Amino acid sequence: MSMQYSGNGYKLTMLAEGVRLNSYKDGGGVWTIGYGHTLGVTASQSCTQEQAEAWLHQDTQSAVEAVNRFVKVVLNQNQFDALVDFTFNLGSGNLARSGLLIFVNKGQWMNAYHEFIKWNECAGKPEPGLTARRQAEATLFGKVIV
Repeated sequence: MSMQYSGNGYKLTMLAEGVRLNSYKDGGGVWTIGYGHTLGVTASQSCTQEQAEAWLHQDTQSAVEAVNRFVKVVLNQNQFDALVDFTFNLGSGNLARSGLLIFVNKGQWMNAYHEFIKWNECAGKPEPGLTARRQAEATLFGKVIV
């Protein structure tokens, strides 16, 4: 059964990405706009809040598909959402070859929880924004749904 990204997942991504309605170069020098949208973005581009949200919904679909494809165990919605945000930020290739995915697929939830924070570096150095994002993902991942 295929899972979908929830409203709580979108809130996490929106908070972590922040919204910028004018294009800018991200930390890697890539033109970006909205909530981390990069496809076809150019200098001096602008968008509305509604367009930024529409792009986010489109852009997260590849992360949703990757998590559904790579994860072989049953997840709760919080675990799924945390993994989608992780994948949206870092790419499906990084998820596919991560220790995080190995632990998830073995059902080793506590080990998986601790793997998130290992992905907090940019250019080889811990980055405060990524550290906060990984902690938020880990917290959501570990949250029990009752």
